[in-house]
Amino acid sequence: MTVKRMDNVGIVVEDIDAAIDFFSELGLNLEGRAPIEGDWADGVTGLHGMRVEIAMLRTPDGHSRLELSRFLAPPVAADHRSAPVNALGYLRVMFTVEDIDDTLARLAKHGAKLVGSVVRYEDAYRLCYIRGPEGILIGLAEELGQRAPQ
Repeated sequence: MTVKRMDNVGIVVEDIDAAIDFFSELGLNLEGRAPIEGDWADGVTGLHGMRVEIAMLRTPDGHSRLELSRFLAPPVAADHRSAPVNALGYLRVMFTVEDIDDTLARLAKHGAKLVGSVVRYEDAYRLCYIRGPEGILIGLAEELGQRAPQ
């Protein structure tokens, strides 16, 4: 049996409202928020007494989702928010955007900071990394030659 799809990418945050606002500005749609706890949650995570608030956001194309989690219990165990791009483990989420300059301007109002610079990869993409809410590393890619004439 092969994988049917990738369901979502999860990000743990302290301020779930700010993270929802940020990713909504990026263009994701909030599907819902819910508290999660109980024996089944303890069992699947391996965390006894786990209590978490989650928010699920969907990309505009409907193919991908982002799950934001704010842990109420147990306390957060580690903080990877300032890890550099070459750190081991999960690190970033990449989004394709229509206009990278417009996206950067809109996200700056929500605290986004450019990591390096916006670069061009051949005639295919303009790319950059930003730090979003709580230092979350996010990649942005603009496909060249795909934008509507202005």
